[in-house]
Amino acid sequence: MDRSRRAGAKETRPQPPAASRLTVKARPNRRKAAPRGSLWSRLPRPAVIADACGRALRRSVPALIGLFVIASVSFAAWAGYRFVTTSSRFAVTTIEVNGNQVVSDDQILAALPVRIGDNVFGANLDAIVAALHENPWIAHAEAHRVLPHAIVIDVREHTAAALVQLGSLYLADADGHPFKRAELDGDDGAGLPIITGLPRDAYLANPAGTAAQVKSAMAALAAWRTETERPSIGEVHFDMHGALTLVTYEQAIAIQLGDVDQDLAKRMQTFDATWAELSSAERARTRAIHLDARSDQVTVAFAPSDNT
Repeated sequence: MDRSRRAGAKETRPQPPAASRLTVKARPNRRKAAPRGSLWSRLPRPAVIADACGRALRRSVPALIGLFVIASVSFAAWAGYRFVTTSSRFAVTTIEVNGNQVVSDDQILAALPVRIGDNVFGANLDAIVAALHENPWIAHAEAHRVLPHAIVIDVREHTAAALVQLGSLYLADADGHPFKRAELDGDDGAGLPIITGLPRDAYLANPAGTAAQVKSAMAALAAWRTETERPSIGEVHFDMHGALTLVTYEQAIAIQLGDVDQDLAKRMQTFDATWAELSSAERARTRAIHLDARSDQVTVAFAPSDNT
């Protein structure tokens, strides 16, 4: 029976599920027909172009006004600058120099890059100051305008306090700094003490150290001059160890003071006591006074007497 049923039954095939069916759809044609017509027909209409130009012009008006204002101001500034720097109304009629004593007015005026008749605004004040500093006597200089016709120059000169032997003789200021080669023919350094014994190589290697030594020598000399009974000093000498020797103007007596320290004043007082005990004949024969061993000890070296 089972066989008859299988024989009589219509044979059917299983159907796939709907989700797995492949459906192919026709693609739409995305090409569109190109517009037909001439190139001129594709351009915007004149009204549209005019409207766009009008909007652009309205947007650019503030910027154009700003550019015009800037250009006007710049031109006015340039015209004003050109007028004041070229007009004869602002010609220099006076150059006033103040503070100079060693350097003459004529020397200063000859060194300036400005002359009478030049425009007062055209004068370069920095160039004037730089030109003044070329003179070794001038320690500081300033220049300013006094409108409408004057330039005023204020200078401060070095004050020479000593002559320093550094290969050649140089003028040194109160701080011990050499500032000018001494011209003995021009009376540079007349009446000033001479400080010797300082190597030039040491000065070039350490200018500040050498200036400190020169200043200490001048301080020692100033302390020496506080007593009027002491002989005048013409030379202050440093030996290779830095010890100080004073050499008198008359007779060239070498007064060896030793190191410049806190006992220097005591050694000078020892000299005063010794010098007071010497007679005029003994002072005339004195060649050296040694005070460098101890502040309370002195050795006097005499020249040989004619009687011995």
